[in-house]
Amino acid sequence: MARLLTFAEIRAGRITRLSLEALSRCREIARQRRGSTVAVAIVSDNPLAHFEELARYGAEEVFAVTDTVFASATRTPRSAPLTAALAGVIKQAVPDVVVLPSEESVKEILGALAIRVFAPALPDVSGFDVLDGAVKAQRPVFTAGFMAHVRAEGAPVLVSLRAGSYAACQNPEPSSMRIRNVPFAFDEKVAGKTLRKVVKAASGRIDLSETSVVVAAGRGVRDEKGKRLIEELAALLGAAVGASRGAIEAGLFPPSSLIGQTGKTVSPDVYIAVGISGALQHVAGMSGSRTVIAINKDADAPVFRHATYGIAGDLYEVLPAFTEALKQKASTGD
Repeated sequence: MARLLTFAEIRAGRITRLSLEALSRCREIARQRRGSTVAVAIVSDNPLAHFEELARYGAEEVFAVTDTVFASATRTPRSAPLTAALAGVIKQAVPDVVVLPSEESVKEILGALAIRVFAPALPDVSGFDVLDGAVKAQRPVFTAGFMAHVRAEGAPVLVSLRAGSYAACQNPEPSSMRIRNVPFAFDEKVAGKTLRKVVKAASGRIDLSETSVVVAAGRGVRDEKGKRLIEELAALLGAAVGASRGAIEAGLFPPSSLIGQTGKTVSPDVYIAVGISGALQHVAGMSGSRTVIAINKDADAPVFRHATYGIAGDLYEVLPAFTEALKQKASTGD
């Protein structure tokens, strides 16, 4: 029996997919261990807008923190108020386990939150379970080259979950959901900082962390022609465009598209790696992908070891044929 609390991260007015993955995993654990319950913390200027979706994904109880400091237009950085809000929810909910999506906002506050609530933390895990009064988890280490098995005891234990570790699944048997409002007050003057500007990717670009298909370019995409081939394929598939460090250093793609150990971690249903060698630093950012299609002229490239399907060929010849085949399939409605 355990009380599990998750956190619903709101981005661009929507609950992130990773938050729903964490909620789905908690619901699965609760189903396996009778008597366990699943609660969700939501921190927003308008949490009411998200209650229906949380119910569909199996939330039994919602702890809502409402404040304008969490509005998208606020000039106050979110780290301090978010830490305070989640600490308040944990104090009221008294959970055994707190499961947080490993989003950038959570990575920023996890240590401070653990200190605030006197809890052990297991960051960036790829899987976890609650057994014998403890949380047991797996963490990729050394650029995902090895898997560490870790364990923490106490209540609560904080866990941050990597993208793609579990599928986000709606609850086939929706139940009633209790709403609890958590008192919260934050003086923006004590923040000590002012948010002057939020730098976003160019308008029209699909969010890498939320998309189901990613087309990623590597060093093999060596010029504007190659870039156009990547963007044409991505547009046809409704995919986000990602890149390895080599493609970004060549000046063909913006830094915001970096996937890898020092960039973004993605977990799409389909990941198309074009001209990517498969260095560990890049693989660390895409290892959660469900299906990987690799295109590389070097048949011995390491990327093929991680691929579901591989095409050994020059991307400048393969991509036009690949794109044309997809267009023909779309035109026939197959």
